[in-house]
Amino acid sequence: MKVKIRADENRKYLEIEDADFPKYVAPLINLANQYAQGTRPRVVGQMSELIQAFTGKTLPEWEKWYLEQRPDAIRNATEKILVMMKNLKEAMNQIDQTMIEKWVKDLVLVKTFSGLKFQEAILKKGAELFETDYRWSEPEEEVKGIDGYIGKIPVSIKPHSYDLKAALPEKIECKIIRYKKIDDAIEVDYGDLPG
Repeated sequence: MKVKIRADENRKYLEIEDADFPKYVAPLINLANQYAQGTRPRVVGQMSELIQAFTGKTLPEWEKWYLEQRPDAIRNATEKILVMMKNLKEAMNQIDQTMIEKWVKDLVLVKTFSGLKFQEAILKKGAELFETDYRWSEPEEEVKGIDGYIGKIPVSIKPHSYDLKAALPEKIECKIIRYKKIDDAIEVDYGDLPG
């Protein structure tokens, strides 16, 4: 039997009071923490190792033990997050309708276009790297799985997970360029091109 224990249930079973924050506050602090990296291991310690070393049973015992091990960690993390929160407040004060509209246009128009048209960027970058030209495939080449050419070499552009889909009936008789989307970039593996 599989069951899920929600975070609120977990706290209840461990007899821990809910941390009560006003609406939107916890996500904002979390965002500030992500930017400030206030709770990274270098600031608060490697928590998975610390909890393994802890031999107590209760939250008060854990608090006492942890603060003996890392006496400045909570203060240091708090200060890092507070500085970032002040930066976010300054940024918030600059946001108006014009800026929001600019952001929405960038997301809906620019990022959608560039996100969906990245194959052309992959072809252009490959042509630049191998000091040649590129072109898109013709319809009769597309049916063979060819997305384009880098120089005279036919290529197919596939996500890095493509190889995991071994059950695919598709048989591609050309070089495969693999890519992976990471954060705000595309990591491209051109393999042994050209050749």
